[in-house]
This record gives sequence, C-alpha cells and structure tokens, in this order.
Amino acid sequence: MHKKMGRPKIDSEAVNVRLTRDVIGRIDEARKEQPDLPTRPEMIRRMIEDWLDKDDGS
Repeated sequence: MHKKMGRPKIDSEAVNVRLTRDVIGRIDEARKEQPDLPTRPEMIRRMIEDWLDKDDGS
C-alpha cells in the first residue's frame, strides 16, 4: 500500500487574500525565525491562530 500524497483531509476552506509586498516581506522575516521554516500559508495560519488566542484572553 502506498502513502497518498497531497493535502491532508481536514475540515477547511480556502481563503484568498491580497497582501502588500511589505506585509509579505514581514511574514517571510517571521518565517525565518521559526526552527522549521514554515511555508507562507502555514506561517499566516500560525499568525492568525496566535492573534485569535491572544484576543480570547482579553
């Protein structure tokens, strides 16, 4: 049996967003600070989740 490639099956929805080059650069700089160098989409997910977690605490 071969392992299937591709996106894991999770309950999610694609969201397209346009960002300025400055914001993309800042995201890329933040990515470089992570030990596992996440992809841009993964870094954006992490940033959003961190922001939402902080917002829940106020």
